[in-house]
Amino acid sequence: MYYCPNRSAYVPLYYRPASPVASYKSLDEALKLIEQAIKGEREDELFYDYLIAEAPTQEDKEIIVSIRDDEIKHNRMFRMIYEAFTGKNVQSPTEVQFQKPSSYIEGVKKALLGELKAVENYRNIRAGLPNRYYRDMVFEILTDELKHASKYNLILNLDLRRKVYS
Repeated sequence: MYYCPNRSAYVPLYYRPASPVASYKSLDEALKLIEQAIKGEREDELFYDYLIAEAPTQEDKEIIVSIRDDEIKHNRMFRMIYEAFTGKNVQSPTEVQFQKPSSYIEGVKKALLGELKAVENYRNIRAGLPNRYYRDMVFEILTDELKHASKYNLILNLDLRRKVYS
């Protein structure tokens, strides 16, 4: 049993109201991770341009373009969240070093692992945000990242299939 001061009574634990500030991550941690995600925007843009240019089929290109377009949306959402809590805009670096992958497929593998790493970071961002409105925005981004990982797996499977049946 738990004593609930709002009700002036003891209630079962499962009725205990959630604390509005209870979280295992802080807003400061979330904002730092958002800032890092935004600052990686230019390198990501160059990476997607590379993958689209190197894609061997129109189907691959369309898949990667859809992922890139989602990433642009995510960047806008993260900028909005960051500005809502800090009142500031994040400046993206202008000079970026882009390391071209050794091949298209190596780039796809790198992208797949990057999406999964992003899921881990975005979970921490979501946990540090203080209200549902912004947490729901990050949940949308998180589910898109999982969708992207599946799409990259599709590309890898299509590539394998092309190799086996050619």
